Amino acid sequence: MYTVVRFTPKSVVGEIQKVLDTYAYNPYQKVFAVPDLRQELIDYVVNRIPCFDSDYKLDSVCAINSKLPRNPLEAQLYLQNLIHQGIHAIMQEKSEWISLLLCDTIQPGCEPSHWFG
Repeated sequence: MYTVVRFTPKSVVGEIQKVLDTYAYNPYQKVFAVPDLRQELIDYVVNRIPCFDSDYKLDSVCAINSKLPRNPLEAQLYLQNLIHQGIHAIMQEKSEWISLLLCDTIQPGCEPSHWFG
């Protein structure tokens, strides 16, 4: 027997954090610590889950009739897969901006040395 698995905004955000914790601090966790990029990842994931509206509210009728996995483990894997896709898509899409962000904040070798005049 299958149960209906309901994703909530809180469960999605919690799962995003769990998945990000499996990635290296630099650059992934550092990049998604930026509020705008974190929100972009949340939006990416939520917009790909059937039955969520733009206010992150779940349409319960849609959830029951949707093709979402009904097994909790399958649902968790489905959500984790969306999160991984979102991380990679955003990192690729924003790669130039992320390079500048990381260069400005943590890579002293990005600037020429002032030692030699």
